[in-house]
Amino acid sequence: MLKPNPKFTDFLVLFGSLQPFHSSASETPSHRPNQPPHIPHQQRPPVVVPGTLDFPSQKPSGLGAVGYGNTVEINFCVSCSFKGTAVTMKKMLETAFPGLDVVLANYPPPAPKRLLAKVVPVAQMGVIGMIVAGDRIFPMIGIAHPPAWFNSLRANRFGSMASTWLIGNFLQSYLQSSGAFEVLCNGQLVFSKLKEGRFPGEIELRDLISKTLTKPSIVTGSYRSSIISRKEIST
Repeated sequence: MLKPNPKFTDFLVLFGSLQPFHSSASETPSHRPNQPPHIPHQQRPPVVVPGTLDFPSQKPSGLGAVGYGNTVEINFCVSCSFKGTAVTMKKMLETAFPGLDVVLANYPPPAPKRLLAKVVPVAQMGVIGMIVAGDRIFPMIGIAHPPAWFNSLRANRFGSMASTWLIGNFLQSYLQSSGAFEVLCNGQLVFSKLKEGRFPGEIELRDLISKTLTKPSIVTGSYRSSIISRKEIST
């Protein structure tokens, strides 16, 4: 009887003891009957939110509260038709500085012009009366023969009276006008049309009032009380 070769026997024992190797990657996962098969989640792309453009916003000026307790007086020529400009400036300042008291008043002409303005209507009515009844007035004052200028005026009576009326009104308006547009803030002169020869711009006047109101040494009590008393007297 032949004996097996020990080397061959060792070879069979070696290979017979080896079990087949299964890779964990090749194994199919066992699924439970009540669970659905596992589906890998797909990675969603990142959501890009469009950014908003940041525009520089206007910084609050902080001048609104400065207007309380302060008074701006606009003295203008009433006979020069400056009232519309004064009212526009008043509304602008009240909007820019809430609480600011803006007072509108007439700026009178100098005393000599005011005196002459009162004389002109008297002379105007005197000339018209002379044209109408000069033939009876001159004998009453001791003039027997009226002067030549009276005869020329009397020749065109209606034209002479109309010319006298128009010239008198023009002179009276000129003498009553001052051409002023003066702006005062708490008694301090801020802008003068008599000095500058022009009207102030809205932005210019707002800046001037703002600089005056923000001065630390400004005193408003006595001036405000005087303005209030003046308004009460006028009313």
